[in-house]
Amino acid sequence: MSDRLITVSAPIDAAVTITMNRPEKKNALSIAMRDQISDALDGLASDEAVKVVILTGAGDVFSAGFDLREFGSEDPDVQAGLWPSSDRFHRTVLQHPLPIVAAVNGPALAGGFDLAAMCDIRIASVTARFAHPEQSFSDVVYGPLHDLVGGAAARYLCLSGRSVDAGEALRLGIVSEVVAAGELAAAARGLARDIARAPRDILVRTKAKALRRASGPAGTATLEL
Repeated sequence: MSDRLITVSAPIDAAVTITMNRPEKKNALSIAMRDQISDALDGLASDEAVKVVILTGAGDVFSAGFDLREFGSEDPDVQAGLWPSSDRFHRTVLQHPLPIVAAVNGPALAGGFDLAAMCDIRIASVTARFAHPEQSFSDVVYGPLHDLVGGAAARYLCLSGRSVDAGEALRLGIVSEVVAAGELAAAARGLARDIARAPRDILVRTKAKALRRASGPAGTATLEL
């Protein structure tokens, strides 16, 4: 299997698509995948040809969350990398200077739900659903979802672990648009083109304003979000 767990497209209309490419594992966010996403975003931050990033998953699942097998690993290198990789990943996505559009192509669960919530805008396929099943055994990342939908909905989802489908996600404000599965990529590119009409420096300044009003201070660790 290739060690590349993501693909990064060439810029098209000033938008780059990062695709999580581990469909056989439901795009589980392993340490390696998190690091590759972080590396890609770091590179795109200074690429003047890019104004927008689209983030999606290969196959029929956006992401099932963190790779839980790694948490049970007895390899000391794996254990040493778990939380530094996670902290860097959340910080890199949350604080990226360019707009990030999540094209949610299927279930976004646990850390996959977090990832979608950390993006700036979400468009979902009708096959998408969102849930925090990890609430029964682990801390849930709360802050980004609270910023997105407010305290009542965030507490409902994070404390209950209940799943909401794409239609309910639209009603709650988790997603901005729901489209047919075959239309998701085109819808995300269309939104990216709308965003990219603005000069890059204006997009960066507007994103910075949004970041200043986010709940978590810079450098907040994963388990404190």
